[in-house]
Amino acid sequence: MAKIKKTLSEAIQERRATPSFDGTPIPPEDLKQILAAGLHAPSGYNMQPWRFIVVQSPEQKRRLRSASYNQGKVEEASAVIVACGDTDGWRKDLDLMLQRGRQGGMPESYAEQARSSVPNYLSSFSSSEMRAWLNKQVMLAFTHMLLMAEVMGYDTAPMEGFEQDKVHEVLRLPLSYWVVALLAIGHLKGADKFDGGRFEMGHTVFSEEFGKPLKI
Repeated sequence: MAKIKKTLSEAIQERRATPSFDGTPIPPEDLKQILAAGLHAPSGYNMQPWRFIVVQSPEQKRRLRSASYNQGKVEEASAVIVACGDTDGWRKDLDLMLQRGRQGGMPESYAEQARSSVPNYLSSFSSSEMRAWLNKQVMLAFTHMLLMAEVMGYDTAPMEGFEQDKVHEVLRLPLSYWVVALLAIGHLKGADKFDGGRFEMGHTVFSEEFGKPLKI
């Protein structure tokens, strides 16, 4: 395990979307720890439909930059994790998920129920509903990786500015993949982004029903 540089609370409070990176390489053991954090995220039915493409070579970062509205941080970052969801993942991985679940103590009755309920539920989705479902699942893993990187002392930039078709072309992604977001990781170069502030809790949090203030 890499040395922890920040507490989780500090990482959450101090995080900014890094505007520019210095390009210093990430040690493989650190990158592995960041990715592992994403792989341990929760997901619906434990289907883990996320797929991650790690881009580190200068040539491929340059190509990815061209598919990301020419944002310089894509090329400057030490690594860019392209977070995708596989629309067919549940079909391919259901047996493996159940096998791993049984090894972890999943009751046979639960496994048998999941074998029918997962296909029944996910096969009913339209294309747009499946993408919406994938967005939720993938962003759980994405956030785990982002916060792990911050805790380890790295700077991050979550990015939604890219062109789906062009990223598919650059990374040679399967047609079943849906690109959700890019996570640039590295070390800050120059001044950090300003603190944009956050709304007060009373502006966005309610108790029991909308409009009732939460008193804590």
